[in-house]
Amino acid sequence: MTLKPGALSLEDLLAIHRGGITLSLDPAARPIIEASAAIVRRAAEGSEPVYGVNTGFGKLANQRISEADLARLQLNLIRSHSVGVGEPLQPAVVRLMLATKAASLARGASGVRPVVIDQLLAVFNAGLVPYVPSQGSVGASGDLAPLSHMTLALIGEGEFLVEGRRRPAAAMLAEAGLAPLQLAAKEGLALINGTQTSTALALHGLLSFEPVLEAALVVGALTVDAARGSDGPFDPRIHALRGQPGQIDVAQYYRALLAGSQIRKSHETGDDRVQDPYCLRCQPQVVGACLDQLRHAALVLLREANAVTDNPLVLAADAMAVAIAEVGAIAERRIAMLIDAGVSRLPPFLTANAGLNSGFMIAHVTAAALASENKSLAHPASVDSLPTSANQEDHVSMATFAARRLQAMIHNTAHILGIELLAAGQGIEFLRPLRSSTALEQAHALLRENCPSVDEDRFLAPDIERATALVTGGALSRVFRTLGGLPALWVAV
Repeated sequence: MTLKPGALSLEDLLAIHRGGITLSLDPAARPIIEASAAIVRRAAEGSEPVYGVNTGFGKLANQRISEADLARLQLNLIRSHSVGVGEPLQPAVVRLMLATKAASLARGASGVRPVVIDQLLAVFNAGLVPYVPSQGSVGASGDLAPLSHMTLALIGEGEFLVEGRRRPAAAMLAEAGLAPLQLAAKEGLALINGTQTSTALALHGLLSFEPVLEAALVVGALTVDAARGSDGPFDPRIHALRGQPGQIDVAQYYRALLAGSQIRKSHETGDDRVQDPYCLRCQPQVVGACLDQLRHAALVLLREANAVTDNPLVLAADAMAVAIAEVGAIAERRIAMLIDAGVSRLPPFLTANAGLNSGFMIAHVTAAALASENKSLAHPASVDSLPTSANQEDHVSMATFAARRLQAMIHNTAHILGIELLAAGQGIEFLRPLRSSTALEQAHALLRENCPSVDEDRFLAPDIERATALVTGGALSRVFRTLGGLPALWVAV
């Protein structure tokens, strides 16, 4: 894949995230990079103070550095800033860091030599993953600690992560036929002054949530049929009057998923219920608003991935957190509705012999616990700031944590949806011999291939994990995508 600075698409970023590709730099970028590097070289040779070239950093910006020490200044910067802690970032995140850092530097506004970008791409193409601890960045002046750890590996002083084990960078570079990068003036600063870690973490959240959100639509529709809900609330005329794009699209998704359901046909007449609970009939309004938030976040992240440097990321990550939490919250409410015989008109707790069996009683408690945990994790990072660098950086974004916490929230939401899938599948079976729509019967068959019906109480945790794997692994996402003719989730990007 050719890396075109400033022109990365979401599809490009998805390919980088997945891995298994090689990157090459667009040749048209090289003259611009070389011209930018020449400007820094002249500044380094001059007598005027230039921040980060011949001065210290942060609160030490007034300290002049001699020409003889300029390369050492950049090396010391990387060493001193490699202070991260915690579990290492996942390879998919580090791949995005390497590629977006290369793309940013290749814009020709950072003053690095082409060899710096070549090293980033060579490491990516060799399949090497720098060992980068996940904690330690507040998003001020860039993701300093994690990008320093990445750079430390490029210069042969850090470590690479190989099959879960830390290996010395120098040895791994040699094994791949690569020489350690030698930093020149400003290049250490250019490598760590950016938001590539925050961006990569947020993109990782967006891209890994996509199949979960598609699964949520399939599972939500299955629950509508299990509860013998109406598809009337998904009428396009209702949503066109409001005009919210996400809401309109989600209503269209649900109409397509429910089309042709015998269960729906069976109660179009003779059903005395006037309206369904909010968790069924207001799914377009709730999930549609989440979709609008996610689409906006995707746009922000795409701009940031193509940027030289900036930091609107924290607000995008906060918006994503709220959307992820809300998708899980309404799923938890649908589970609660299904196990309540007074609302769902299904057997209590979805078990034929309630009392002797508890059915889905405590599975719902787990879903409630996860939904509650997500509410705490959704607390906006954008309202928090702690001054750093002796108050020189006195208002910081906390964007890195804002993006990093998304994985825990996606994990929770996926498990809520896994529990709902089990519950909705059980509910559908109480309505046999009636059949649901083709798409939803396909989803039900996938469930039963992995998890048998819960006819009596049994150890249910393994079933929850297997059902959750259908949510996260893309099986239900593929059911959604077989419908065809529907707007894509990230249609606005």
